[in-house]
Amino acid sequence: MVVSNSNETRFLIENDEDIAFEEDILRNAFSVKHWLRFVEHKKNAKCTSQAINMVYERALRELPGSYKLWKSYLDFRREQVKTLSIVSKEYKDVNNCFERALVFMHKMPRIWLDYCQFLMNQMLITKTRRTFDRCLQSLPITQHNRIWPLYLQFVKMHNIPQTAIRVYKRYLKLQPEDAEDLIDYLFSIGNLNDAAIKLAEIVNKEDFLSKEGKSKHQLWTELCDLISKNPDKVHSLKVDAIIREGIKRYTGQQGKLWNSLAEYYTRSGLFEKARDIYEEALISVMTIRDFSQVFDAYAQSEEKFINAKMQIQNLTEDDDIELELRLARYEDLIERRPLLLNSVALRQNPHNVDEWLKRIDLLEGKPLEIINTFTEAVQTVDSKQAIGKPHTLWVNFAKFYERNDQLEDARMIFEKAIEAPFARVEDLASVWCEWAEMELRNNSYKEALKVMQRAVTPPAKKASYFDEKEAVQFRVYKSLKVWSMYADLEESFGTFKSAKAVYDRIIELRIATPQIIINFGMFLEENNYFEEAFKAYEKGISLFKWPNVFDIWLTYLKKFLQRYNGSKLERARDLFEQCLEQCPPEYAKPFYFLFAQLEEEYGLAKHAMAIYDRATTAVREEDRYEMFNIYIKKAAEIFGVTYTRQIYEKAIDILPDDQAREMYLKFADLECKLGEIDRARAIYAHCSQICDPRTQLQFWNIWKEFEIKHGNEDTIREMLRIKRSLQATFNTQVNFMSAQMMAAANAGEKPQNSMEMVEDVVSTAQKPEKRLEVKEKKDIRFVKGSTEDEQVGERINNPDEINIDDEESSDEEEDGIDKDMESVRKPSKNISLERNVVPKEVFGGLKQDEDSD
Repeated sequence: MVVSNSNETRFLIENDEDIAFEEDILRNAFSVKHWLRFVEHKKNAKCTSQAINMVYERALRELPGSYKLWKSYLDFRREQVKTLSIVSKEYKDVNNCFERALVFMHKMPRIWLDYCQFLMNQMLITKTRRTFDRCLQSLPITQHNRIWPLYLQFVKMHNIPQTAIRVYKRYLKLQPEDAEDLIDYLFSIGNLNDAAIKLAEIVNKEDFLSKEGKSKHQLWTELCDLISKNPDKVHSLKVDAIIREGIKRYTGQQGKLWNSLAEYYTRSGLFEKARDIYEEALISVMTIRDFSQVFDAYAQSEEKFINAKMQIQNLTEDDDIELELRLARYEDLIERRPLLLNSVALRQNPHNVDEWLKRIDLLEGKPLEIINTFTEAVQTVDSKQAIGKPHTLWVNFAKFYERNDQLEDARMIFEKAIEAPFARVEDLASVWCEWAEMELRNNSYKEALKVMQRAVTPPAKKASYFDEKEAVQFRVYKSLKVWSMYADLEESFGTFKSAKAVYDRIIELRIATPQIIINFGMFLEENNYFEEAFKAYEKGISLFKWPNVFDIWLTYLKKFLQRYNGSKLERARDLFEQCLEQCPPEYAKPFYFLFAQLEEEYGLAKHAMAIYDRATTAVREEDRYEMFNIYIKKAAEIFGVTYTRQIYEKAIDILPDDQAREMYLKFADLECKLGEIDRARAIYAHCSQICDPRTQLQFWNIWKEFEIKHGNEDTIREMLRIKRSLQATFNTQVNFMSAQMMAAANAGEKPQNSMEMVEDVVSTAQKPEKRLEVKEKKDIRFVKGSTEDEQVGERINNPDEINIDDEESSDEEEDGIDKDMESVRKPSKNISLERNVVPKEVFGGLKQDEDSD
């Protein structure tokens, strides 16, 4: 019941509606929902804040552990003081209310966050810091991540660097990956020493992952820039050790790190130390890019020092001396650049022979340094890893002593060189040959021979020439280069017997080449040992196969013919037959020419013709046309032009169409010159079978001119008839091919390959399909196989009805006939029709008449 005389009750019950809520509260004193409903009623009734606060206080006395009541109450109290001054008494009351709430809500992070934010708004630094500390002590560690962002925000709001640093260090124990935030803060307050220390710590941590996605190299770069550019502010780190560690770790950025170290000493005022760093860097970097970075920075540093000195107005004597010294240093630096750059290349690959030789060229005029460089080079370069020719180092080393007239020292170098562990036999062989050439240059011929004798002497332990596991010193005695040099020396300064023994030894070791065999033969010929030379050639022939033996055979046969001419004809024939027995077609042509020439000059003409005849089928297809022309020319010179008829026939059968046409025309021209007009006409008729009138216009013009000159009206019309017949045949075959392709496409079948169809048509067109037979005058028949249509066949079967006017011809051809016939002489009376038509056998039956023979 509500006590009416109670001051508190009178105060709370302001209207009749409150009675219902009071009675509800009395019945449900421990229900949060009912209390909040009562508070909401008070707010809607626009009661005073004091009245609403009293309801909250009564509710919290009943339910002190309700988070919902406390949160609503505290939010309401903060809202009440929002417009008031932060120094007013009401703020303290709210603070006390938060403190009372935390007695029960000390495990609720939201209450703590609201309280800390409220204190931050009041600018109570110490109280806020302590409250944050209490918060972190009260809450479990799993909820600290909700508190720290606000805590860090608080310490950065005020100028309390020491406190902020301590707070950050505590925070990093929970979140070490956020160390970069502390570094950024230290940068912002100008505490570069601590920033460098912290940056060095995270750089040294192998498992550190940058929250900003920076790599270890980027962190190293930031650290080096920081400590090198601020030597007066960073004093807790060993800068030299840190940067050198970075140089060892990050070899790809050595140039930049070296420059950072030199800049540190430059900014510290230690200029000589900075110069030493630059010099050390130039002899340490491994890449051209790093070298360029260091060299450019070094040169710019020296230029700045020189400019600074020159700007001083009143220079003392010491200043002048120092300026001259700096200028000399700068000039020396520029002059040393090629040598320093060469050192970089050698550090990249100490087995690069070319770079060592370049270095020696750069040291020209400094003999002591050259000797030291040669010594270092031959000791450093590994033949198995060498780029270039490692033996050139030894050879140039010896030549250096030779140029300075120190032959004994040069020989000593060669003695050491022949014991060097070369990877290839060719390298050691080159050393032996260079040694011999040095002796020759100094007129020590006997010494040169002794050197080569040592080189070719078999070792006590013999090894296979191709066994790379064995040392090259055991295999060099089979080197062709060494033996070739030795053979040349024996030819020049030795005896005939010793030189011949060298060549025999080369052949015995089976290391000879065709050129060695040829040289051996020429050497024996120069000393008039011709049969020995021929035996040498035969040994070479037995050693090699085609095509390597080509040069040996060619030289052998030429030398044999030059020596004996025709005195040993049968032996020469045997040699040629032996050569041509296995000779490939592409190499046979010169041998057939030599063989035929031999028979022409010393043998029988019949044999020569037989050789030419063999050659026409034994040589390459590309050479057969040329061979037939030579054959025809030789046959005409020896046996007369009538002998060439059978050669022409063979050529036409063998040669392809393009070349066969040329033979047809030459054959026809020959018959014309012999006065055999009918034979010539038969040749033209046979040739027409492979001459499409649409493409081979030249042939038809030639035949037309021939008929105008030697024929009559009948022969010209016969030529035109053949032309039209062939043109129709070619058109029919091409149209048939097109129709076949279209039919296959319409039927959905795979069409025949177009090139195959064209080849079939051409091959069909090229085959002569008809032959004419002459019985009596004007009796012309088609032999079996004719392709003429029925109408033409009927006219042929009834020769009396054949009339020139009945022949079909184009207007152009008729006009041409009318013009050309004016110049055609009429045939004489004793010339029968048989002389004006194609003979019985068009071409295959062409034979020489017994009378003409």
